[in-house]
Amino acid sequence: MLIKKIIGNTITTLMLIVFLVVVVAVVVSKASGGEPAFFGYQIKTVLSGSMEPGIHTGSIIALKPGGDMTRFQKGDVITFMNPENILITHRIVDASMNSAIGEASYTTKGDNNNAADMSPVSSTNVIGEYTGFTVPYVGYAMNFAVSKAGSVLLMIVPGLLLLMYALYSTWKAITALEKKNSSPAAAEPLPDTLH
Repeated sequence: MLIKKIIGNTITTLMLIVFLVVVVAVVVSKASGGEPAFFGYQIKTVLSGSMEPGIHTGSIIALKPGGDMTRFQKGDVITFMNPENILITHRIVDASMNSAIGEASYTTKGDNNNAADMSPVSSTNVIGEYTGFTVPYVGYAMNFAVSKAGSVLLMIVPGLLLLMYALYSTWKAITALEKKNSSPAAAEPLPDTLH
């Protein structure tokens, strides 16, 4: 039972550390105006359920950007920009190469969708490859954290908590000092000499 508790606490602590590191990386990246990145991987939030159950709505995923975008095969999961400039992460169900122009064309489909996407994806529109790393539901918190309201809240709340802790510590110290000063002084022994 004790070993089970230690393992559970260790896993919880590790997950919390990973979550905090990823959130800090995303917030710092967004604050500096860049894409959220972590050790060379881009972090994206999944906003639809088209890839469930493998990738849940509200999850964050890690993408490996760059490289030869014509290298992908049937079964690979890629993130691409659609004609409406929306990022989509779907699985390749068919791949073909046009050697004349040096571009590949991918037919994609969400795992949870009934049919393939209507338009094929050009390799020039591929952003990166899904690495298989996903953390469910963290995307909701990260989207809030990088919003204006979230950024303000993440700056104000810790400051207020720090201020409240400082006031509480000061009050506690003053109370202890007053208690010490108001306690009756120990009776001092009278001197042995008489005048």
